[in-house]
Formats: sequence, C-alpha cells, structure tokens
Amino acid sequence: MKIKTNDIKKGTKVKTAQLGALVTGIMADNKKGNTRLIDVKGSEVGLFDEIGSVYAFDIIFAEIDGTWKPVEHTEKQTNLRKQLQLMGF
Repeated sequence: MKIKTNDIKKGTKVKTAQLGALVTGIMADNKKGNTRLIDVKGSEVGLFDEIGSVYAFDIIFAEIDGTWKPVEHTEKQTNLRKQLQLMGF
C-alpha cells in the first residue's frame, strides 16, 4: 500500500533521494504541492544535517505505523520531475 506525498504529515519519518543516496528525514510541514520542508539527516552519507525544501518527487518512502511505505507522487509532481530532467537537473 502506497501513501500520497500530500498525505504525509509533519513529524513523519521519510526517506529521500535528493542527495543522490537514500537518507532519512523528518517531515517539517503539513503543506501540499511540489516541495516539502524536511529535516534531512545528510550525516548518514557524510554530509550535513539541515532543514530545507525538498522536491516532493524525491520523497521515496514514508514510515507509517512502524512500516516503510512507498510514496505515490501526483501527476503534477511527476511532470515537474520530467521537465527538470529535460533541463539537465
């Protein structure tokens, strides 16, 4: 069972891929849309821990009731990812 990015609540543990490797983070907002505020644990891969905006399409898993669930992205989020890839990002 998947969870939609817009249904992930503040305080939920997530796994994100924006640093090039999966790292843990904690959702820091209750917003919806293409970016979310996450406290990212970059120290897991030798980088710094910091809070910042992360593209929603980079959120890969969310921990729900002690189980890591895959995240389902909206069509808008998927299209944004494709546009950014076409521009070389």
